[in-house]
Amino acid sequence: MSDAMAGLKPEPVWRYFAEISQIPRESKNEKQISDYVMGVAKRLGLEANQDGALNVVVKKPAAAGREGTPGVCLQGHLDMVCEKNKGVEHDFENDPIRLVRQGNLLMADGTTLGADNGIAVATNLAIMEDRSLEHGPLEFLFTVDEETGLTGAGFLKPGFVESRILLNLDSEEEGEIFVGCSGGRDTSGTWRVNFMRAPGGSVPMRLKVQGLVGGHSGLEIDKGRGNSIKTLARVLYELHEIGARLAHIEGGNKRNAIPREAEALVFVPRDKVRKAQAIAKKFDATIGAELASVDPDLSITLERETADVERQVMKKDQQEGIIKALVALPHGVIKMSADIPGLVETSTNVAVLSSAKSKVMLETSQRSSVASEIEEIVQTVATILELSDAKVVQDSGYPGWKPNLDSPILKVAKSTYQQLYGKQPGVQAVHAGLECGIIGEKYPGMDMISFGPTLEGVHSPDEKMHIDTVEKFWDYLLAVLKNVS
Repeated sequence: MSDAMAGLKPEPVWRYFAEISQIPRESKNEKQISDYVMGVAKRLGLEANQDGALNVVVKKPAAAGREGTPGVCLQGHLDMVCEKNKGVEHDFENDPIRLVRQGNLLMADGTTLGADNGIAVATNLAIMEDRSLEHGPLEFLFTVDEETGLTGAGFLKPGFVESRILLNLDSEEEGEIFVGCSGGRDTSGTWRVNFMRAPGGSVPMRLKVQGLVGGHSGLEIDKGRGNSIKTLARVLYELHEIGARLAHIEGGNKRNAIPREAEALVFVPRDKVRKAQAIAKKFDATIGAELASVDPDLSITLERETADVERQVMKKDQQEGIIKALVALPHGVIKMSADIPGLVETSTNVAVLSSAKSKVMLETSQRSSVASEIEEIVQTVATILELSDAKVVQDSGYPGWKPNLDSPILKVAKSTYQQLYGKQPGVQAVHAGLECGIIGEKYPGMDMISFGPTLEGVHSPDEKMHIDTVEKFWDYLLAVLKNVS
C-alpha cells in the first residue's frame, strides 16, 4: 500500500484505492481498469460479466440466512477526470496517480486524485472480498465514461442488472443522502477562420489567465469562482479596441470543469504595447478584486512572446465576432430552485476553448433539474454562437433524476443513519449529472439513493478526500446493507 495511506482504516478500502491509483483510467480509456475488476472477481470466485462498453457487473451471493432479502446493486464509475496543474509532468495514459497525505486529507501531487469515483470502486471491491459481512444478494455495477457523457450507463442493456434497489456511491458530502439530480446538454460552436499576415511592426505578446481554482461545473458552479475563458475575453475585448490582432486562443480542458487557465497570442501595434500592458494590469487588479474571496491567486499577464511564432492573425471581423460571442455568453448560475433551498436549478458553463489552423472551437455545458429550462438555456447559448457565425452542434444530453421522498430504501437509509449517529441525515438533490437518471430509465422502478464520503475540489488538481469520512461511509454502507429486509 502507498505510504500516504499506511495505517488507515478500513484497510481493504485503502488497499484497493492504492491499487487502482496505479491504473490509468481517464474517460474512454477504461479497458485496463475494467479488466482489473474482472480479474479481482475471478480471483474471488464471483460471477462477473463485462459488456461491449466495458461496464462490469459482479454478483455476490447473500450471506447465510439472508437469501430471501431483496437484491441490492452498489454502483460507481471506473473513469476519472484527468486534470493537472501547469508545469506538472504527468502522462495520464501511463503514469500512476501520486498520492499525498496531509493530516486528514488525501490528495494527489499536482493532478486530480480520482476519488471521484475511485472511492466507490475501492469500496465495492472491498465488499466483494469480505465474506464476513451480513447482506442479501449483491450486485456491483462498475460503469465507464461517466465523466464525458454518462455513455457507459447509456449502454446498459436489459437484464445486465437484476436488482431493483440501487445505491449509487458517487456523492461527495458525508451525512447527506441524494435523491435527485439535474439533467444536462452540451452545446458546442465552431468558427471557421481565415488568417492573414500580422500587420507590419506589430509585436507578438502572450496574454495569460492563471491561478483560478476551477472545480466541478455542477457542484461548484454556485461558488462564484472565476472562469478563465470569460476573464480572457474581457481583456481581449479591450485589446481589440486598440488594434491588437488575435493569432491563437485556448482555455480549459474538460467540459464538466470550470476552466482554470486560458491564454491567447496577440499581435499588438508597437506604439500600443504600453497601453496593452496597462489594460492587462488594470484587469488583473479589477477582476482580482472581484474574485478576491474565492480566487485569491488569479493572475492576468501580458508579456512579449520570446519564442519564434508564425506572424499570422485572424481576419479582423472574424476575431471581433469570436471575442464578442465569448463576452456575451452567460456562465454560472441562471436560476436557483424555488422549491429546494440552496439548490441550483439551472446553470451553464463556458468550458473548453481551442484553436487550430482554420477554426476556433468552443465547448459549453448546460444543466437543469427542469427539462424546459435546459431547452431555454441551450437556445440562449446556441443563439449567441449562431449570431457570431459559429456552426452549432447540440448533443441529446442525459435525463435528470426526479426525487422520490417515499422511497423505501431512503427510509432504510435515514433510519440507519439515525441509529448509528443519533441524528437525521440531510436529504437533497444535487446540481450534477449522476448516472441514476439514466439507470432509472434503463430499469424502470429502480429504487435509488446516492451517498458517499466527503470530497472537495473534484475535477481539479485541488481534489481532496476527507480521510475520516471514508471509515464513516464504510460503516454506514454496511449497516444499510444489513438493514435491508
